Amino acid sequence: MKKFNLKPAIFIGPHLIFFIVFGLLPSLYGIYASFTQWDLVSDPVWVGLDNYKTILFDKDSTFSYQFYNGLKNTFVFVVASVPFLIIIPLLVAAALENKGVKLKGLFQAILYVPSLISASAAALIWGLIFNAQLGFTSNVFGMDIPWAANQPYAWIIILILTIWGGIGGNLIIYRASISGIDKSLYEAAEIDGANKFQKFINVTLPSIRFPLLYTFVMTTAGCFNVFVQPLMMTRGGPNQSTTVLMMYIRDLAFTSGSSIAGMASAMAVLLGIVILIISIFQYVLMMRNSN
Repeated sequence: MKKFNLKPAIFIGPHLIFFIVFGLLPSLYGIYASFTQWDLVSDPVWVGLDNYKTILFDKDSTFSYQFYNGLKNTFVFVVASVPFLIIIPLLVAAALENKGVKLKGLFQAILYVPSLISASAAALIWGLIFNAQLGFTSNVFGMDIPWAANQPYAWIIILILTIWGGIGGNLIIYRASISGIDKSLYEAAEIDGANKFQKFINVTLPSIRFPLLYTFVMTTAGCFNVFVQPLMMTRGGPNQSTTVLMMYIRDLAFTSGSSIAGMASAMAVLLGIVILIISIFQYVLMMRNSN
């Protein structure tokens, strides 16, 4: 009889317990709570699909407005930020692999450091930079712009913060992937007369399609969970034009008045479904194009 090897269980056990306690169980309870009327204090009262019906179909309901407005603003953020978070680190990684570039590690470290800073701390720094009275843009460049109070400036400062702090992780992945490409492929392309742009399109991109797929899906899913940037940079303004869905969910669940955690859970579940559908669509589309 084969002996049971405890070593893998010892290594994976703590991580599995952590995932179950702080990931799986709260998620399952959140799904259950979405079918209830709950204020975080008293026992949940089962209401079935009422929360979902109100959110999706009751156009006169505040909850329906919050969901659709928050989802629209979240989509705006995703569409505006994801291309930058993919394209900028990809181009920088390709440039750093050029033989003529020196101090590659230093440049990579400089670009990666912002991703180590917490989003809240970064938001405080950039908030001071764009402060209409005391900020760097006002006092040095004379830009008398109330950034957080007007569009499209409110979105611009949110995107600057996001891109500044978000390109480092993808940059590391792309550099590792590009450095692992067989150099003979580039040599064959040069023999065929390909220039640098053609080698990037025909050799680099096809060779790293799976890292590209991974970062595309994970970056998109992460951007759908945006919360700190609009909360701290614009407080959701002006006129709730940057209030994303996660901000509405937070306010409903942990409001200063009576909590509406059941409705907040339903919104969170719907957001999770949207992320899942889009992630599957991205995966299928990119896998089809890669074949």
